[in-house]
Amino acid sequence: MVDKIVSVIAQQIIDCKCRPAVEVEVRTESGAVGRGAAPTGSSVGMHEAFVLRDGDLSSYGGLGVHKAVEAVVKVIAPAIVGLDIHDQRCIDQVMINLDGTADKHVLGGNAIYSTSIAVFRAAADAKRIPLYNHIAGGAIQTVPVPCFNVVNGGKYSGFTQAFNEFLIVPYKTDSVDHAVEMAVEVFQALNEVLTEYLGHKPAVASSYGYAAPSDDPEVVLRLMQQAIERTPHRGAIAFALDCASSEFYDKASATYLLKGQRVSAQALIEYTRQLTEQFDFVFIEDLLDENDWGGYQQAKRELPRTLILGDDLTVTNLEYLQKALELNAVDGFILKPNQVGTITEALDAYHFAARHGMIAVPSGRSGGVVDDVVMDLSVGLQVPFQKNGAPRSGERIEKLNFLMRASARNQGCRLFDIQPLLRF
Repeated sequence: MVDKIVSVIAQQIIDCKCRPAVEVEVRTESGAVGRGAAPTGSSVGMHEAFVLRDGDLSSYGGLGVHKAVEAVVKVIAPAIVGLDIHDQRCIDQVMINLDGTADKHVLGGNAIYSTSIAVFRAAADAKRIPLYNHIAGGAIQTVPVPCFNVVNGGKYSGFTQAFNEFLIVPYKTDSVDHAVEMAVEVFQALNEVLTEYLGHKPAVASSYGYAAPSDDPEVVLRLMQQAIERTPHRGAIAFALDCASSEFYDKASATYLLKGQRVSAQALIEYTRQLTEQFDFVFIEDLLDENDWGGYQQAKRELPRTLILGDDLTVTNLEYLQKALELNAVDGFILKPNQVGTITEALDAYHFAARHGMIAVPSGRSGGVVDDVVMDLSVGLQVPFQKNGAPRSGERIEKLNFLMRASARNQGCRLFDIQPLLRF
């Protein structure tokens, strides 16, 4: 049944890092309501959809989004009012055409994506069902294994840990409730291990994991392993990495930062190969620069004990995923719909990857909000695993509660069994 959009409103809100974000609310003639807000990452790839900000340094240091809000109210709203809420593709295409640029820099990817989420949610609300059931087309059988970013790299006093995220993956269970409990216990044990190692309490990093205690990834991983061994979960938890290597890549010398030294792609791959032989990794994300396609091809050949995933390399974009498939550059990609800018384009990327045996790993962004649509995508698409952040801070805890609620509300639902996907 056709259900036409009758109103579209927008405003500026703030995300979990107190940075301005666009929020859009869509209402239909049946009374359905959908609300959406585009998140922003700390590590942002150069190929992502453009985030339109005001640039007025007197307000939020230039990060305001009133221009993007105005784009929704004055340009997008008049074009989509009267359209059928159930025709997501049509509505998204109208916004893409209105903008007319590849990276959505006229209206702003944040304006377009926030509206796209709101439409998606309103369509589910019109059916009076959870969005994830709308996506799945019915009940769900599995929820994804949550992956927890427990140690954060970056620049610290005296050193720089070039690898961005060190993750734990509790996978040897069929219960999401148990997986969450396992991760929380290890996270708490890691606080004790790091306190003993440092001689003081570890700092909380900007992404809410613990601040890396060393510039040596091996040291960090050994401390994480110690934490696991202090719990009853030894042998049931594996590791993952998000290297975010574009952050510390030097284009002029074509080198990467590793343990305070500049190294080649070959040296970085070799070092990582040694790590995968010492530790069990589910996946390694963004090991090379976002334009280093040859490096990814080499990494995929030389790192057989882990899945190689693209994020900044693939940016949830069908064109880049097609290239990745042609070059055999990755085993899968991080699904972040705001990178491409509409729900339709993100789902097109997902379905292309699924048809060709590539794994999609949904992930929130560091500048997220409660009620992230990525969670509905994770559950509705019934993917194997997803990235949840550290088990700390409201919007990240809400993601975990979301998984447990979804599992409880769908009879017979179990945690996805990722063991057939593991390479170790």
